Amino acid sequence: MKKVKIILDKDYVIGKVDERVYGSFIEHLGRAVYDGIYEPGHPLADEKGFRKDVMQLVKDMKVPVVRYPGGNFVSGFNWEDSIGPVAERPARMDLAWKTTETNEVGLHEFHEWCKKAGSQVMYAVNLGTRGPDAARNVVEYANHEGGTYYSELRKKNGAEEPLGIKLWCLGNEMDGPWQMCAKTAEEYGRVAHEAAKMMKWVDPSIEVVVCGSSGVGMPTFGEWEYKVLSECYDDVDYVSLHLYYNNPHRNTEDHLAASQDMDKFLSGVAAICDAVQAKKHSKKQVNLSLDEWNVWYHSNEQDQEIYKTKPWGRALPLLEDVYNFEDALLVGLTLITILNHADRVKIACLAQLVNVIAPIMSRKGGGAWAQTTYYPMMQASTYGRGTSLNARVQCEKWDTAHYKDVPMVEAAAVMHDDEGITVFAVNRDLENAADLELDLRAFGEYKKVEHTVMHHDDMNAVNTENDPDQVKPEAPVLQDMNEKIVLPAASWNVIRLLK
Repeated sequence: MKKVKIILDKDYVIGKVDERVYGSFIEHLGRAVYDGIYEPGHPLADEKGFRKDVMQLVKDMKVPVVRYPGGNFVSGFNWEDSIGPVAERPARMDLAWKTTETNEVGLHEFHEWCKKAGSQVMYAVNLGTRGPDAARNVVEYANHEGGTYYSELRKKNGAEEPLGIKLWCLGNEMDGPWQMCAKTAEEYGRVAHEAAKMMKWVDPSIEVVVCGSSGVGMPTFGEWEYKVLSECYDDVDYVSLHLYYNNPHRNTEDHLAASQDMDKFLSGVAAICDAVQAKKHSKKQVNLSLDEWNVWYHSNEQDQEIYKTKPWGRALPLLEDVYNFEDALLVGLTLITILNHADRVKIACLAQLVNVIAPIMSRKGGGAWAQTTYYPMMQASTYGRGTSLNARVQCEKWDTAHYKDVPMVEAAAVMHDDEGITVFAVNRDLENAADLELDLRAFGEYKKVEHTVMHHDDMNAVNTENDPDQVKPEAPVLQDMNEKIVLPAASWNVIRLLK
């Protein structure tokens, strides 16, 4: 058995964990909304048509914020289509996903769903086909008390009190050629500046997220962030980052090492933010919103076939990746990386939440179940609130096909207000368990350890409606502090230290 040591010290602090790093994303895409969270006529639908079984899985995940309504969708979306009597709302061609959007679920309905789920809306405005005027109008509609056209229209539509949406995205992936009305960095930076300025004039209490590059592989990555922030730094609060993993060569060791990319990505964008801050002699720090991240590749071929046979359909089964055990480990590794950047990453959204590259799946007229990736997210959100500590891991390292010096074990540690500690750890070694030593330095005495493990012998094992428990964490084991802690080969571990 190999040896691993994790050193923790209460003085080695990274930063306070913002609960919004456990956020998610629902786009008007595929079956995320229709036949996902919303399915009137389903035996478990509530009076508004929202599925209660799906809702319960979301509640159990403890999702504090949900980005909405897109995504690529938002760059062609007219927010006014989503308000007023449902029967009078227009059906539109969604050019982003080549489907028909009926607008049955709109701003009011989704806001109500979020409240029931214990979450808040992170609302994206259209800076593609629309602009600053539409952006400031929707803020007025959602957040202004009354006495103006849009605030009174909200009241007419049934919401006497403001919706109180506090977090807003300034468009989506505006550097991407796939985006409706994509822009250069200079064009977008100016529009984002004016939109953010006007939105905050309407409601000074809101926070806004400006689009960074669509991904680290974009030819203008880095330059885009610098130019955009140079235009709007003083008006925005966060810069958006998106990163998706794939495993086309079915190389598990490489797949599990890919979280190394996330670490460099976060550090790099934070450095660009700081460079613009220095250039502007600003006292303000712009932080990071990792508002799209996940594994995404399983459904690509299936999606192309759907487009051939069902163009412009409603609620097409698009992007329905079925996640296996190795994907769950990579999700766990990414959560560890996010916690280890808690000083700069203040928002993160697992993309997406239901059916579309999602931890939760549902069948029309049938059941709902948790995919493998659900469990690391749920456990991190449950036990990862508090202060992120700088966990120093001493372990063996190796090289993979595309990565060098990959540590056998990655870990993050969170200290809670009651001085309890939770350690999240992934053992990447596919064959060897690790004997874990915890060096707690000045923390004092902890008497008990609660250890929960998620492991499966088959890296390709998946959960299905008929077999929903194939991959899930084992029941927690309570042991004395002086007993050996073992991290099984290829495992996600949650270790809670109790006084």
